[in-house]
Amino acid sequence: MAVITFLSDFGYTDHYVAAVKAKILSLHPEATIVDISHGIDPFNIAQAVFVLGSVYHEFPEGSVHISAVNTHGNKQGKYHAAKYKGHYFLLSDNGLLSLLTDGQPDIVIELQNDTPHIAFPAKNLLAPAAAFLAKGGDIEVLGERTHQFRHLLNRQLRLNDHSITGHIIHVDRYGNLITNITRDSIDTIAHGRTYTIHFGRETIGRVHPNYNQVDDGDCCCTYNSQDQLCIGINKGHAAELLGLGFDSQVDVRFYPGA
Repeated sequence: MAVITFLSDFGYTDHYVAAVKAKILSLHPEATIVDISHGIDPFNIAQAVFVLGSVYHEFPEGSVHISAVNTHGNKQGKYHAAKYKGHYFLLSDNGLLSLLTDGQPDIVIELQNDTPHIAFPAKNLLAPAAAFLAKGGDIEVLGERTHQFRHLLNRQLRLNDHSITGHIIHVDRYGNLITNITRDSIDTIAHGRTYTIHFGRETIGRVHPNYNQVDDGDCCCTYNSQDQLCIGINKGHAAELLGLGFDSQVDVRFYPGA
């Protein structure tokens, strides 16, 4: 039996999360349901992509991932089941699938939906599909294959011989600023050269192993477990104190010599 994960923008004060889980369990009483987060900001596709993309691959292949974020995100009432890198995803046609897979899912099925503009699609459409897949059901049974799904583009790095320009793609609950600049991109351009990292009015000259390598209140850069460059303040909220947030620009500049 496959694990079912659940990500949503439902929050923690209403009954919506419990209703979706109740539907799954009514169809699949032995289901293992793992909450990824229900604290995604309402309709925030970029935040959902980051959170889901950071963790889905940690689950066993064959896991089923419900993404109930911006579930009424298209006027046509389209919802998809998709397979990508051995995992199944159930979500609205709101662009999240294209961002998560860089536009290249292995299989996309338009879920058969006999009730257009369904009031609670996470419960009445995505949950039954998740239970079916978790019990070993064939994704092809859920609807017709399609290549038509909403395409959005992830922010791309700008690289040249002397610099990398990226952006903040997520702010975590500690206020740490996570960028789309990777360890690999810096190492590839650096070729042993020194470099500085620029954001807002700040300049940092090195990447530390973690935030507590600097004094309390000091700013530093580190890599997270996905090898993404992060900016933080030890025991402080970097987003608030630096005045930076989603989509703020971050530059890495390289200099001659070792």
